[in-house]
Amino acid sequence: MKTFVDTSGRSWSVQLTIDSVKRVKSLLDVNLLDLVSGDPPLLTRFGTDIVLLCDVIFVLIKPQADALGVTDEQFGAALGGEAILNAHAAFYDELIGFFQGMGRTDLVRAVTAQRNLINKAISKVAMQIEGMDLDKILEEIIGNSSTSLQGPAELTQVP
Repeated sequence: MKTFVDTSGRSWSVQLTIDSVKRVKSLLDVNLLDLVSGDPPLLTRFGTDIVLLCDVIFVLIKPQADALGVTDEQFGAALGGEAILNAHAAFYDELIGFFQGMGRTDLVRAVTAQRNLINKAISKVAMQIEGMDLDKILEEIIGNSSTSLQGPAELTQVP
């Protein structure tokens, strides 16, 4: 069982069991036991569709949320950037532990590879952004600002 904290300070425990897998299938029509099917595969969708990921996590923690009287909307409202990141990590850790326990090393490798792919993609994009020459890009987009943009006085003059 893995935990994360939402932006309201509530701690949630993500636990993958057959009961929770059935609940996710029933409420979202998502089969957590079949991560590699689909186009794109479900596992890939978890990395690219944050709403789907958060919906799945909510259904996994739904018994806790029901006990606290927390609705799906309230849960979503308490998922800011860092909380989503931590919830995502808890979910992936729980997937890995669940499939390791079942002896499904193929799915453990798939989840681990997906996590590594996401981390590498984030790092690569960050490096590309850091390497950008913003002044040069602006110049290419708008040209030399002294000749192609009017100053404030020119904009406010009435003919």
